[in-house]
Amino acid sequence: MSLGEENMREPPKKRILWVEDEADTREMITMLLSGQFAYEVTTARTLAHAVRLAQGERFDLYLLDYLLPDGTALDLCRRIREFDSATPVLIYPANVSFSRQQVIDAGGQGYVGKMDGIEALRQSISKLLHEGAAT
Repeated sequence: MSLGEENMREPPKKRILWVEDEADTREMITMLLSGQFAYEVTTARTLAHAVRLAQGERFDLYLLDYLLPDGTALDLCRRIREFDSATPVLIYPANVSFSRQQVIDAGGQGYVGKMDGIEALRQSISKLLHEGAAT
């Protein structure tokens, strides 16, 4: 490969770990994130599976549903922070039954509700990924 070809390579896709227990929602958001928004998406259905993936792979963002079969997004965020203090965490709940301060206390950067729409999700992800790249 010549130097010119090497410089023309596309940058690697940002990697997102998307944790959601509802199959339809998990599939729909995965298709949007990977297709329309061009992220590389790995999914998990449970807190335990998400922790295993997060410990074994590198992600640029963790996107978490709030209520999981074996805990909450706040629980998962705290677990992730035990071994990864830098990767942004965005909570994506169906309804918000917690405060922004609770998210911050658990180590997260924010939340956007599913009812806020896909554009709000896209903007939040883009903002967190951009901030992470700047640090």
